[in-house]
Amino acid sequence: MQVSARGIAIEVDDQGPPGAEPLLMVMGLGMQLTAWPEALVQRLIARGFRVIRIDNRDAGLSQGFDAAGVPNLLWAALRHAAHLPVTSPYLLGDMAGDALGVLDALNLQRVHVCGASMGGMIAQHLASAHRQRVKSLTLMMTTSGARGLPRAQWHVQWALLSRPRGRGDEAVAAHLQRVFELIGSPAYPADPGVMRARMLASVRRAYRPAGTARQLLAIVADGDRSPLLPRIGAPTRVIHGDADPLVPVPCGLDLVRRIGGAQCDIVPGMGHDLPEALFDRFADGIRDNAARAS
Repeated sequence: MQVSARGIAIEVDDQGPPGAEPLLMVMGLGMQLTAWPEALVQRLIARGFRVIRIDNRDAGLSQGFDAAGVPNLLWAALRHAAHLPVTSPYLLGDMAGDALGVLDALNLQRVHVCGASMGGMIAQHLASAHRQRVKSLTLMMTTSGARGLPRAQWHVQWALLSRPRGRGDEAVAAHLQRVFELIGSPAYPADPGVMRARMLASVRRAYRPAGTARQLLAIVADGDRSPLLPRIGAPTRVIHGDADPLVPVPCGLDLVRRIGGAQCDIVPGMGHDLPEALFDRFADGIRDNAARAS
């Protein structure tokens, strides 16, 4: 279903008993709500949650911002490296406002929040600026963006910015599969056939590379979120893989250090993905952290 989140059309998937503990799940760069696997959603429902997944603006079936054009990411990166301001059609704080608008549309006053990668950055804004709305916070494979933290290796960054080798759904799905195999979990390799089917289903649902570029520009423009972190009052759990090639594990440890009372789960052999073998571990961690809010 689609809701109006403070004037922005946001696609929402809402599952689980209406009276269960609401859990808002926010996905990462260019990813759709379906990137939260259905099997993980069902595990969370079994642990007492009402699971609310959203497509961020400019992704999936939510409102796009194509009128803003395609950004020059190289120029933005150079300005960021030179400590110069970077302008963007919208900011991560605006995307946090979208999430808040979804809660308003669903008449939810306080929720548990789980964000992955860019979704974790959005969740940092939400939990710091709207403390009264966030009961607990789970941050997965994400970062404060503080300068000095390690960044993805160049070959990983290049892969993310590369284009498909051909046209059509199959070529795009093959391209996405190569990227996810590069950043995935070495200890939990995905079945290639299953991954290809998942990538193809995602492309056929929506494929919006210009929207992904604008989201990436919003990340660059956001810069260092570390000043926000002391304002987070919700019980926080940081889940991070020690083999993450996109957001290295020191970024997760930095979040634990900066957020008061934060707990961490550093997962051996996990990269920048959500391996099925870890679904129970993720669901248990989110449940246990939510229990701290009571």
